Amino acid sequence: RPGRRPAMAFARRAEYYTLALHDSVHAPLLMATSHSSPGTTLLRLWQRLAPLPAGRWLFSRLLGWFVPYTGTIRAQVCELRPGYVRVRLRDRRRVRNHLNSVHAIALANLGEVTSGLAVLTSLSPRTRGIVLRLSMEYMKKARGTLMAESRCDVLEAGDTEQEFLVYAEIRDADGEIVARATVCWRLGPV
Repeated sequence: RPGRRPAMAFARRAEYYTLALHDSVHAPLLMATSHSSPGTTLLRLWQRLAPLPAGRWLFSRLLGWFVPYTGTIRAQVCELRPGYVRVRLRDRRRVRNHLNSVHAIALANLGEVTSGLAVLTSLSPRTRGIVLRLSMEYMKKARGTLMAESRCDVLEAGDTEQEFLVYAEIRDADGEIVARATVCWRLGPV
């Protein structure tokens, strides 16, 4: 049947990568240990999967599985390092609006996940973060493949909670900014 082939291919890839994630020396990378932060776990998983064939695709699907709403746009992480991320979103019917462009909320979702990955990978293990506010600025209709980028410095909350702004710029294939997300994070000690 036509619908079964992609599901079977996904199952085979998932089985292959599940085996690749485990070895006799290391603990499973999908599970955070009590002393590691979510960002550390994400970076370890990225470093393990990204070099493998379709590893970036699998990392992105796993991220969408762990954060289901984020998974609805099926964005693909292209680059990830502490405090920096690049995420691609393909233009397809599922993320479009009635104007035949990428929906504003899909762009907000992309901006939030991009800023979130940058922040989480930059946090020290003694710092936690949560989104307080998200605002979007839309410059033009978003069409075609989009690339979102966000960066921030390594963050340490200290003894008190503080607010921190992170920006994510979303560009089209011509490199023009189509939208900008401003995300306010509350950082505090664990």
